[in-house]
Amino acid sequence: MDLATTFTAGVPTAAVARAREQLATADGLIAVSPVFAAGYSGLFKMFFDALDPDTLTGVPTLLAATAGSARHSLVLDHAMRPLLSYLRALVVPTGVFATTDDFGTGEAATALKGRIGRAADELAEQITRSTGSPRGFSDAVPAGRPRVSGNAVRTDGPSFRELLGRHLG
Repeated sequence: MDLATTFTAGVPTAAVARAREQLATADGLIAVSPVFAAGYSGLFKMFFDALDPDTLTGVPTLLAATAGSARHSLVLDHAMRPLLSYLRALVVPTGVFATTDDFGTGEAATALKGRIGRAADELAEQITRSTGSPRGFSDAVPAGRPRVSGNAVRTDGPSFRELLGRHLG
């Protein structure tokens, strides 16, 4: 409702203004959408349309989506990644896509946990590379590590779980 009001009135509601301010000062973003007809939801797009054009410039971002079948898995790279790249967010390489079969127990659930862990570690690495130490953490995270290339995720920095464990807020 607030997003619709923001677009029809031309002025953000208090809730939308708060969300915009929170995002403008965030250390990172995890953008998640359900998928319908191989695309992200209209509400997802409407939210990003309500942002100021430079809000996400340089913001480390992890993409994730859920759908009923794997047929929609390309939504991460063919719909969400271009949108966030257009907004100049720093999108981490690994996205997380999950179907109904990925939840619960078994091999699919284990694989999903692995994808989530890898993507979260990439996000943590990008946040610490971008900010040195995210706001709300009890001790500084080493900054200025050199960029590396390759297939392996860097493991010399803190994991996502370690970062959350030190969060004060």
